[in-house]
Amino acid sequence: MATHRIVIAGSGGIGRAVGLLLRELGDLDVHLTLGDLSEEQARSAAAFISDGSDRRGAIETVVMPMSGSTPALDRALADADLILDCLPGGQAPRVASWALVHNAHYANLTEYVAETNQILEMARGARTGFALQCGLAPGYVNVLGHQLFRRFCAQHDVTQVERLKMRVGALTRNAEAPHFYGFTWSPIGVATEYVKDAIVVRGGVQKLVPSLAEVEELLIDGVRYEEATTSGGAADLPDALAGKVRDLDYKTLRFPGHWAWVQEQLAAIGDAPDRIQQLEDRMLRTIPQMEDDIVVIYASTEGTDRRGHRHRIDAAYMVYPEQFGAQTLRAIQSTTAAGMAECARMLLTTDVRGPLLQSQLDPDDYLAGPYVGAVYGAPLGARG
Repeated sequence: MATHRIVIAGSGGIGRAVGLLLRELGDLDVHLTLGDLSEEQARSAAAFISDGSDRRGAIETVVMPMSGSTPALDRALADADLILDCLPGGQAPRVASWALVHNAHYANLTEYVAETNQILEMARGARTGFALQCGLAPGYVNVLGHQLFRRFCAQHDVTQVERLKMRVGALTRNAEAPHFYGFTWSPIGVATEYVKDAIVVRGGVQKLVPSLAEVEELLIDGVRYEEATTSGGAADLPDALAGKVRDLDYKTLRFPGHWAWVQEQLAAIGDAPDRIQQLEDRMLRTIPQMEDDIVVIYASTEGTDRRGHRHRIDAAYMVYPEQFGAQTLRAIQSTTAAGMAECARMLLTTDVRGPLLQSQLDPDDYLAGPYVGAVYGAPLGARG
């Protein structure tokens, strides 16, 4: 079996999680190089992955400077078959350029739209594959939504649907007033998606709407949530399903009361040029970081059959912290890392060249893959 040499750029919570899943699940033989600005962080991630594991495969570390390169980094990149980008979204074009220079495959997680568009242009005509927005949202929820769209069309012999909804909430099990929230992932990522505009489809027309708009209630397995538009989560589906879906959107799920609290903070901040940073600062002073988390996922497609009868197909998942190998991953870690690991499998085992977007993935293969299948399990209603 061939050994795949994989460089993971960023050794924080998600970087170490994707390394762990690649090593403990599936049948890829991997040689991992964990990179980070902090040598201590990279070594800590390597120990996290290897401690208590009986799986073989080398794990090395390398320091990644904020700018430029080093001889050690150049050697690691030159040997890489694949670069997994787990760095902040602003770094994505820089890391993608490493893959172009060194003729390696590339995958990232970022929901940042401008950086994604930049990499799309960079990757056109590339000899290797560039899988973009491979995490949870964007990522998994878009593949799930696309699968439901295809199922609906096949079951009812149609080519168009009225609605496609995609919803994700990275939440704590419990929440307190006044914000009804706890941080389980990047605070700057939360602030960014709360402020930047969201892409939706309304009446068959793609448009930008403000984030935190269209707050509505949603019941999942009897629990009440509030949903609101946020940026980045729709991935490429508005383009891929143009003319096939009348209304399409991605929204973030929160416990009731959270959106009202955030709107109060944004009203106090006003139209300041550093609105994202000010919102992050306010949230960090008030909202606690928490470890015991849950990820809630919901997607649905709705429309009519040829007789004009209305139908809906939906799916919901709840993911809790779970052990893989000797380590326990938080729900946000495993759900985000599983999508990236699945895209890594596809890049390394198929002939992918140029950009690879969520709508281009085979949803049946992806959702039944060794990483996604192990993390997400069966949908609610199909368990036990």
